[in-house]
Amino acid sequence: MNAMESQGFVKDGNGIFAMPSGGVVRMEIDSSLIPKCPIDGSDVTMNLRSDDTFLEDGGWHRASAAYSDFLRRHENLQVLFLELGVGSNTPVIIKYPFWQMTMENEKATYACLNYKEAYCPKEIEDRSVCINSDIDELLDKLA
Repeated sequence: MNAMESQGFVKDGNGIFAMPSGGVVRMEIDSSLIPKCPIDGSDVTMNLRSDDTFLEDGGWHRASAAYSDFLRRHENLQVLFLELGVGSNTPVIIKYPFWQMTMENEKATYACLNYKEAYCPKEIEDRSVCINSDIDELLDKLA
């Protein structure tokens, strides 16, 4: 929250940040606002596939193997490829493979729920459901 405020974002009474009235924000924060690891005091970073620090422990490898096995066993069966909140930051991890597997399996359906980023290729439109909505709001309506 402090980092957002230090960039110039303005928080309303509901705790929602918005652009400042001038529409310009600082694109950096003071290094003192970078979160620290409670164990060793090092800077906290995102767990992204950007370097050799990405977490791929034994549990990750077991889950990856189970996922690959599931895909192999269901490659020509009815499958729903359900994509929740996957944006355009790393589409090669989920979005593009889901599209490809839907294209290759005529029994597959692709479903995408994403705020302002729900779309699919024309080749699979007839077997796709794309919902442009906030996930939290949609799930509240379904409950």
